[in-house]
Amino acid sequence: MARTVNLYEAKTRLSQLVDRAASGEEVVIAKAGRPVAKLVPLAPGNRPRRPGVWKGRLRVAKNFDAPLPKELLDAFGGRGE
Repeated sequence: MARTVNLYEAKTRLSQLVDRAASGEEVVIAKAGRPVAKLVPLAPGNRPRRPGVWKGRLRVAKNFDAPLPKELLDAFGGRGE
């Protein structure tokens, strides 16, 4: 269950509340008794990228960046030129 604190307490104890959120606790901040914000832990980051992992698995057509046909541009509200 989330802990609710008023805005004044949140301002004076922000560092402690951030530490609690970082350890997994949700902290709801209320203004005049009405919840207005929530401190939650950040999701762990993804693994570091490994360049080249898709090498040999993907093929880009030679006309990949060619202009689209006029009919298709018109279908999306563009102007065929």
